[in-house]
Amino acid sequence: MFGINGPEFLLLLIIGVLVIGPSRLPEYTQKLANLVKEVRRMASGAREQIKEEVGIDIDDVDWKKYDPRQYDPRRIIKEALLDDDTKPVSAGAPAVAAAAVSADPAPQPPARVVERLAEGEAAPFDSEAT
Repeated sequence: MFGINGPEFLLLLIIGVLVIGPSRLPEYTQKLANLVKEVRRMASGAREQIKEEVGIDIDDVDWKKYDPRQYDPRRIIKEALLDDDTKPVSAGAPAVAAAAVSADPAPQPPARVVERLAEGEAAPFDSEAT
């Protein structure tokens, strides 16, 4: 459980009984029992809340599907490349648009606008920039 084996647990239990004492032992065991009951109640409440909000039962979820160790980018890319989901091109408007695009020469990038400072003009300076 916590890296504690049987003899170590027994030794801790004996030390706990000696430290707590026989007079307070029933009180602490009752507190421990109440704590365990409260944790179980909270866990079942969380399970019910998830079932209400998500609409699925936690037991029905395939947790292996969400395991991050299953993530393999090479496999995902391979499946995406091999997936045959191409749609046939109809002879209508899309074919005409594709022909018009292929007839144009290579598209020209937009002209780059460069603003130059006038001769002797100081560059703008922002004192709060750095």
